[in-house]
Amino acid sequence: MMTDLTTPSVALPSLQRRFEGRALRSLILTTMAWAVALLASVPLVSVLYMLITRGGARLNLEVFTELPPTGFEMGGGFGNAMAGTFVMVGIAAAIAVPVGILAAVFLAELGPDSKLANASRFAAKMLTGLPSILAGVFAYALVVMTTGTYSAPAGGVALAVLMLPIVVLTAEEAMKMVPKIMKDAAYGMGCTRAQVIWKIVLPTGMPAILTGVMLAVARAAGETAPLLFTALFSNYWIYHDGSLAVMNPTASLAVLIYNFSGMPFDNQLELAWAASLVLVMIVLVVNIVSRIFGKPKY
Repeated sequence: MMTDLTTPSVALPSLQRRFEGRALRSLILTTMAWAVALLASVPLVSVLYMLITRGGARLNLEVFTELPPTGFEMGGGFGNAMAGTFVMVGIAAAIAVPVGILAAVFLAELGPDSKLANASRFAAKMLTGLPSILAGVFAYALVVMTTGTYSAPAGGVALAVLMLPIVVLTAEEAMKMVPKIMKDAAYGMGCTRAQVIWKIVLPTGMPAILTGVMLAVARAAGETAPLLFTALFSNYWIYHDGSLAVMNPTASLAVLIYNFSGMPFDNQLELAWAASLVLVMIVLVVNIVSRIFGKPKY
């Protein structure tokens, strides 16, 4: 005798409880997060719109190749300020990046739990909140008073002080993110500590290290206060008479914007808006590049 083995159909409870319990809380929090994100983007979008509409109209080849105008003079540009900015940021990077990465190697690999490492880590975190003008005062006392002149190296030292803690802390975290199994495998093959750091830790953590370096560069490029104490400003090219005159007052985009924004001349105000747009675009490009190359490869 055959028996019916089929199970009776049972109505399953609906899994879509859109307005109950945790689902409702998740929906509310997601909506709030999107609202806050949109609210936070309003100042950014408004600033970019104002810079593009007011500064974009003045952008042309002349502003990148000419010197700043004086008084009632028309035309001109800020080519010397761009060159000075690149030189001083380059000097700052040449100081802060090697020192910061070496410090990060010690903090992450050589003596992570030592008293010196704890003190250095604390000092780096304190420096991240250092007012930028104090970095300018430090560089003024260290370089300007020693050499007797405002200069690009003085500005580079001030910017290096601001870049250093960012490089140290991001590089340390990048090295700590390297999987321990990779280092253990290298030690198991007979590698020394120096070989593990040079061949495993640094190459593996390099994308994240470069991210920290580029973020530090982006911050340094937009600083004004330290350069007022160290590089001051100049209406001339940093490269003239066949040599790089770094031991003279040097122009920068941030200081040019500061100077021109308070002038009563329409030409200078237009140049200030154009320089602001260029500076924002430089910082934006650096941040985008840091995002692209900052993806870990492990």
